[in-house]
Amino acid sequence: MTTTANDTTDSTAHDLRAAYLDTWNATEPAGRRALLARHWAPDASYVDPLATATGTDELDATIAAVQAQFPGFVFTALGEADGHQRLVRFRWALGPAGADAVVEGFDVLVTDGAGRIRQVLGFLDRVPG
Repeated sequence: MTTTANDTTDSTAHDLRAAYLDTWNATEPAGRRALLARHWAPDASYVDPLATATGTDELDATIAAVQAQFPGFVFTALGEADGHQRLVRFRWALGPAGADAVVEGFDVLVTDGAGRIRQVLGFLDRVPG
């Protein structure tokens, strides 16, 4: 088996998931934009059943809109993250801090050659009825 510098290890997958969730949990706009600049490619894209966004401005606006819809809620990791090649997959939950989740989902991150998030493919497993 051949590996390359761009292969995603379990440690890298864990770190990318943490950076991703930190970005979604950053409620202060300047801090959120700093995380987007550090961990996301400038032309990164996001798609799930309810939203699409491309680039830092649209990603920032999408995250802010979710935070406005669910004030005080936090994203947490469910289980482990794993990855291969330039892909990372993991499950997450969204709910009030310390309470049961209201939303659960599954995301796949595609990274660029520098290890930044380039694309997010999101799936919603449980949403409020």
